[in-house]
Amino acid sequence: MAPVRVRQHVNPLSQKYQTPVSSVDWEKVYTIPTQPLHLDIGCGKGRFLLSMATLEPNWNFLGLEIREPLVQEANHWRHELGLTNLHYVFCNVNNSLRSLLSSLPSGTLQRVTIQFPDPWFKNRHAKRRVVQPHLVAELATYLASGGIVFLQSDVKGVAEEMRDRFEAHPSFQRQGEQWLAENPLPVPTEREKSTLSRREPVYRAVFVRF
Repeated sequence: MAPVRVRQHVNPLSQKYQTPVSSVDWEKVYTIPTQPLHLDIGCGKGRFLLSMATLEPNWNFLGLEIREPLVQEANHWRHELGLTNLHYVFCNVNNSLRSLLSSLPSGTLQRVTIQFPDPWFKNRHAKRRVVQPHLVAELATYLASGGIVFLQSDVKGVAEEMRDRFEAHPSFQRQGEQWLAENPLPVPTEREKSTLSRREPVYRAVFVRF
């Protein structure tokens, strides 16, 4: 399958993306749907999750991405690799998260990653950013007690906004007072590797759901 080329920026507020995705039959998606689930919001090409699913077969992995061609390609590579603990869904996470998470086996969502989301630099576009208060509230509802949320960005203002929105919710507690120096996960994203190769900073934070 030849690599697909897609627009880098997609406006989640456009009419095209206002229909929530239907719930998923997890029994058909995962061989063992009761395994702990790692949710990656804005998974892009999905290569981070491909590596994670290979390294951690006792976890299930779910990638959500608003650019449909990337999801199609990622699911193709998942199929080629025979990974039965990984799935990608095309959706606008800001209106589809509830329908997806509410159908999961209870207590399975245990890890969430939001990595290098589109920064939407202009002030008038800030409402397009993925980490909005209602998304934080929905994650608080469905993330298991003791589950973690890992955030990272190479744009300090975006990282601070994500951090502040999770800190503002009473169900989340930040681990440590400073930005994390290291990624606690065994796999870096492509953007992370590129940023570090240029010796530029990455701003990381972990929150625990209690």
